[in-house]
Amino acid sequence: MSDEFTEKDLFDILPSSLKGELLEAFQNIVTNFHQNKWEPSELNGGKLCEIVYSILNGHVAGSYPNKSSKPRNMVDACNDLARYSTFPRSVRIQIPRVLIALYEIRNNRGVGHTGGDVNPNHMDSFMVLNCSKWIMAELVRLFHNTTTDFAREFIETLTVREIPTIWNIENKKRVLDQSFSMKEKTLLLLYHNSLPVHEKELLSWTEYSNASIFKKKILIPGHNERLWEYDKQTQKVTLSPMGVEFIELNLL
Repeated sequence: MSDEFTEKDLFDILPSSLKGELLEAFQNIVTNFHQNKWEPSELNGGKLCEIVYSILNGHVAGSYPNKSSKPRNMVDACNDLARYSTFPRSVRIQIPRVLIALYEIRNNRGVGHTGGDVNPNHMDSFMVLNCSKWIMAELVRLFHNTTTDFAREFIETLTVREIPTIWNIENKKRVLDQSFSMKEKTLLLLYHNSLPVHEKELLSWTEYSNASIFKKKILIPGHNERLWEYDKQTQKVTLSPMGVEFIELNLL
């Protein structure tokens, strides 16, 4: 990444309050997703849509608002941006159409209102997270005149900061703080993974030297304490609500 561009420069063309809203909504999506809080993550996706629409509308109008506002009809408002033919297609069509899809998740999938087809869930939150990353990267590309690769990499550096104890590297996870016990490391790795984790992955991530002892001294006792569910048949480990509470009270 270029040394000439830092987070301090990020979206510096926007009013500070609007920039703050944008970054806060995005970070809330990331945080809630990694804490398995599907509904808050998806609700913040809706908030991000309103903020980004306000930014795009201000961009084509030539004046940014100090704060975001909710359009009367998100679909119509986003589609209306297509008429600004002198602006890049991403501003007029591509980002707005992604906003429409995200807002649909918020409004009609059991998140913002009752009566949706489904309840808040991992699949929808995963879609919200990654669409939000794409939108943020695209805004960086547009407003800072950079490449898609640079923009994507920069946004990823923002999301890593939400998991300061965990490092993702080459399909592996590492707990950076070595003061945690092996049980605590296992809890943190499960906490920052949205799906059940195979015991072989946990063994690799914790770098425990002996698989049978890891199972005997870590996985089974943690299962008995109801910190996680260890399925001996599938060999997968799932964090329990009690485990989540322990982490949030003692480790974060």
